[in-house]
Amino acid sequence: MAENKGEKGGTIGAVIGTVVLAVVCAVGGWIARELIPHEKPVAVNPLAAMAGMPQTVAVTNVEMKAYNLPEKFVAHAEAVQEVDLLPQVDGYIKEILFKEGDVVTAGQLLYVLDDERYQAVVNQRKADLSAAEAEERRTQRYFERMQKADSRGITEKELDDAEAAYESAKAKVMQAKANLVVAEYDLKKAKVVAPISGQIGKTTAHLGDYVAPLKGALAKIVQIDPMRVSFPLTDRAYIAWRQAQKKGTALDFRMRLILPDGSEYDREGAWDFDDNQMSMETASIMMRLSFPNPERLLIPNSYVTLLTDYAEPPKYPSVPQQAIFDLPGGKVGVWVVKEDSTVESRTVKTRDAFMGWNPILEGLNEGETVVISGVAKLQSGMKVALVAPTPNEDITADFKPSIED
Repeated sequence: MAENKGEKGGTIGAVIGTVVLAVVCAVGGWIARELIPHEKPVAVNPLAAMAGMPQTVAVTNVEMKAYNLPEKFVAHAEAVQEVDLLPQVDGYIKEILFKEGDVVTAGQLLYVLDDERYQAVVNQRKADLSAAEAEERRTQRYFERMQKADSRGITEKELDDAEAAYESAKAKVMQAKANLVVAEYDLKKAKVVAPISGQIGKTTAHLGDYVAPLKGALAKIVQIDPMRVSFPLTDRAYIAWRQAQKKGTALDFRMRLILPDGSEYDREGAWDFDDNQMSMETASIMMRLSFPNPERLLIPNSYVTLLTDYAEPPKYPSVPQQAIFDLPGGKVGVWVVKEDSTVESRTVKTRDAFMGWNPILEGLNEGETVVISGVAKLQSGMKVALVAPTPNEDITADFKPSIED
């Protein structure tokens, strides 16, 4: 037992000695490292380390593209014509020959009034005319005999009286004819016809009702095809349009509508006329278009959205919308890749984006190369490595997403 304890104690002492020796060596090595002169490590600048490595960017070329961004106006649909049906004569309604809401045509018979009284007046006026014509013929024959008679057998007064009687008879014929025309007009107006084609509304009178001109309209007819659409144009826009017409540079426009339910109206409008004075309150002038309306989708007094764009749109050098970035002072710019594969920031003047592309009015030419992604670390004069952009519907016109997309 005593021998075992001695052996165990010797083993523990050897281990402790080894550990102490290792610690002493480590401390000594550290002291020696501090005493020996050496160079300190230099801090590495990441941008300096990357200076020789070109930045990878996706690019595309400036392309000529048609620009046809529609301008929107709040417009008002209105009937070209609307007519209140007023009875021209009084009487009791005998027939109503339409249904409320019907589309009627000009000349269509709508109401029939009791016309016995007017027919009787016509008959009386015809009789008066016949009597007047008979009197005219009698006085004419008498006057002609007096003219042929021997001047020694008649006096001048008798001849004058015969001529006066004849002239009076002729006047009575003319009066009788006029009275007959009035009577026939009243008889005709006992039948109320549509003066225009359109949709007739609610009738205010019914069978057996007594109507008269002073009692108000029987119904209203509103023309529904074609329909007129009016919208305000500012004074500046109107003058610019007129100046372009004067110079012969005015472009043809397409006129389309968005209906109140959000759907697009499938027929285009044509220019009708512009108003003859500006509004002092809004500094705008009312412009009017004409739209076919056979399906009656345009309703008088409703509001629609008018879209105007070019029939033959102009083309501009254009870049994808993501190539544009903001600059101080409200300006915008693009990164342009030069022939030596370096980039430069260039200020451009653009119009609003259309179909994902911005037309460039100033600053770029067709065929130049611009950066559309990877611009975060770009600096003017930096070398870049060019890659094609990932296909998408903004860049590729015939792009079709895969099932995975």
